Amino acid sequence: MAAAISALNAKIRSQPVLNYVCSTHFWGPVSNFGIPIAAVMDTKKDPEIISGKMTAALTLYSGTFMRYSLAVTPKNYLLFACHFVNFGAQLTQGYRYIQYWNYGGKEARAQGILNSTKNEAVALAADGKEMLSSAKDK
Repeated sequence: MAAAISALNAKIRSQPVLNYVCSTHFWGPVSNFGIPIAAVMDTKKDPEIISGKMTAALTLYSGTFMRYSLAVTPKNYLLFACHFVNFGAQLTQGYRYIQYWNYGGKEARAQGILNSTKNEAVALAADGKEMLSSAKDK
């Protein structure tokens, strides 16, 4: 049995594509891609829930390991791509965080909600007046 497994392993390792697919240089980045996928999906969520500290930590993490992925031998371009996407997504989240909390995004959002609520109230009041006048006419 051990000989059969050893022969199968030798056959897999003799083919470059299968050797790569069966290595940690492939499966490490593939499993790590959950982080950048989640970060990209989070760009559509409310900026109020963004954690500034976590965004900064993930930006540093991705920047560091982006460099590390090219420093190892052989270079791991799949890991580089994973951290490159995450780095970009985290920078986007960082911009959204700063814009919302430090540069008036929170106030602009509150003003927008206030204006839309005011417009709805005016429309409801107009509808109420119209209903009242039609009830008086009958």
